[in-house]
Amino acid sequence: MNIKDIVNRDIVNLTNCEFEPIHIPGSIQPHGFLVGVNIHSWKIDFCSGNIQDYIPTTHQGVLGTDFKALFGDKQESEVKDYIAKNLLLSSSPLKLELLERPFLCTVHKSNETYIFEAEPSEDNSKKLADVYDQTSQFLSYMNATHTLKELCQMVVKGTREITGYDRVMVYRFDKDYNGEVFAESVREDLEPFLGLHYPHTDIPIQARELYMKNLLRLIVDINYTPVPLYTVDNGEDKNLDLSLSVLRSTSPIHVEYLQNMGVGATLTISLIHKNKLWGLIACHHYSEKNLTPEIRLASQLQGHFITSQIDIRQSNEEYEVARKSNIALEKLNALHLPAKEDAFQTVIQNENLLEICNASGVAIIFNNTIYKNGLTPDENNIHKLINWLSVFTDADTFSTEKLIDFLPNADDYCEEASGILYHSLSIDSNDCIIWFRPESLTEINWAGDPNKAIVKDVNGLYPRNSFKLYREIVKCQSKLWLQPELNAGANYAHTLQKQFNLLIISQEEEKYRKLSELLKETNSELENINWISTHDLQEPLRKIQMLSSRLLGKEDEEFSETVINSVQRMNNSAQRMQTLLIDILKYTKIQHVNDSFEIVNPHDVLVEVLSDLHEMINEKQAVIQIETLPSITGIPFLMKQLFTNLIQNSLKYSFPDKTPIVTITSLGIHEINSNSFQVLEFSDNGIGFEQQFAENIFNIFSRLHTQEFYKGSGVGLALCKKIMQVHKGIIKAEGIENQGAKFKLYFPLNQE
Repeated sequence: MNIKDIVNRDIVNLTNCEFEPIHIPGSIQPHGFLVGVNIHSWKIDFCSGNIQDYIPTTHQGVLGTDFKALFGDKQESEVKDYIAKNLLLSSSPLKLELLERPFLCTVHKSNETYIFEAEPSEDNSKKLADVYDQTSQFLSYMNATHTLKELCQMVVKGTREITGYDRVMVYRFDKDYNGEVFAESVREDLEPFLGLHYPHTDIPIQARELYMKNLLRLIVDINYTPVPLYTVDNGEDKNLDLSLSVLRSTSPIHVEYLQNMGVGATLTISLIHKNKLWGLIACHHYSEKNLTPEIRLASQLQGHFITSQIDIRQSNEEYEVARKSNIALEKLNALHLPAKEDAFQTVIQNENLLEICNASGVAIIFNNTIYKNGLTPDENNIHKLINWLSVFTDADTFSTEKLIDFLPNADDYCEEASGILYHSLSIDSNDCIIWFRPESLTEINWAGDPNKAIVKDVNGLYPRNSFKLYREIVKCQSKLWLQPELNAGANYAHTLQKQFNLLIISQEEEKYRKLSELLKETNSELENINWISTHDLQEPLRKIQMLSSRLLGKEDEEFSETVINSVQRMNNSAQRMQTLLIDILKYTKIQHVNDSFEIVNPHDVLVEVLSDLHEMINEKQAVIQIETLPSITGIPFLMKQLFTNLIQNSLKYSFPDKTPIVTITSLGIHEINSNSFQVLEFSDNGIGFEQQFAENIFNIFSRLHTQEFYKGSGVGLALCKKIMQVHKGIIKAEGIENQGAKFKLYFPLNQE
């Protein structure tokens, strides 16, 4: 059987820290041993090279053997029972007697392998009862703290007392994962780190991901020699994911980093808040140091104390800010503003508008007009800013304490607006409100130059070896917007948006009122014109017709043929004009119809229509075919006018040498936009029309054919459309040139 180690030797050749495969080092720390057991066969497939330091066997003798053959039936049964009870990665370690020696063990699953890690269980002076007493005492003290910083300071003090480390820190991340020593308890003779900042490169992204998975990391001796892991060489490219391992070997870059700091041992506890890595409890000792599982558990419990209290303590700290913001907001909302644009001038001058967000300046933009107060950029820069914001945010909201990170040319007005809180008030325009905060120069104390955190040369990567204080002055950055301030801004933006809407509605109402007055005036004028057209003009037309008829009737008078033709044309023109006036009168009267709807039998109406058109039908020798028609809800006299116009239209536009056939039939009930209609169809075999004109033929005075051949006013089909509108129905036309036309009438089943 061939055996090989799985040590990842590529780690030392890295060119980028973030690519370091820290989860598969292929080695462990030496304060315990590791075996990897196949989850199906329970044969040992991985083993650490130091197993002989703890039990009387070697890794060569272990690999490929059954777990129970090595440790015994009882031990295998206890491990399987531990797994069955779902205690993997729990706070309860497994106590086992392995080859007559006591061990504390952890078990977790990695792919197809159970990773079994064992550490000697030695008697320790600090008993579990002592740890419990210290923890209980800490809990009583914790309730006396009010702020998050006070709580963290209490935790580091308590953790140091329990663990005995030389230095215990709460290390808090910012949004970019730069770290700050937020609280610290340190041996008196050591230099304090409190308040120092560390760049995000000190803890690369893959390390942060592991901190999310494995909440406790222990390095007993920084100067340890990594113990290689061995496996059976069966030709596979084997690796062992040690993300959740207690004994996992540490990154050599991180080890060198700690050595440069003079650290001898570490304990790191993850602080998880809202599924994100909020920070760490970082414990340093300046010589080697190991902890019992009980003390490790108690230390981890300290981390839980912090994460469980973050929201509460932050709320306490923000309470006063929220209280003041809410008072200012209530005063603003209590203002009774008229629906006029000068209301914004009243709002902008109100001191509460600045106080709700603790801003130094504010601007309201409505209809491209800027209303501003306090310390703000000039109007030109505000216009540029809102144009950018409307695109950048897609007409939404935005806040930042460092605008130049998003808009580099904003450095022109850093002194007035390093930080902004923006709320769009319209998706169709640049209407918005913006609060401004000025530049607040900040000094950050870095533990070494953050720009030189990682050194790279031809041999690979190295951490910095200098932690000398490096001071950085941060410019073009305002104070952070607190959540109560953001909430108050959003609430008032909502109120202001309603004010905008009221103003817009008011403006629209005023515009429509003026249009309505203009329309009434225009309608009045049109009615006067209609009266003149239909009454005053008919009288001279009748006189023209009477005189022309007399002239044409005098047989004893000798008139030239030219005179007779002229008089005849005059008479015909007067007749056409009179017909037009009558049709116009019919058209205009329809909109004033107040008759109620009733059930109408179309067949009865058609009998009357055919009687009225008897002479025209006989003259054309037309055939009118009427099929069985359903009853319709309508206004009888309008339906008579409608049917008359449609039949006249078919007869008028028939071929002179072809018998006109008009067919009237029912097409049943049709659904249009969830509404039901009874449909009648009038079809003919006349001259038809091109379908592209199907809509135009319903326009008043619209004619597709010359007056010379087809006489008419151009009102008939427009009148039909008007009648259908009164019935809340629809009329549609279909035509094929030289083949005929179809008119479909859609009558609603429900006229309510």
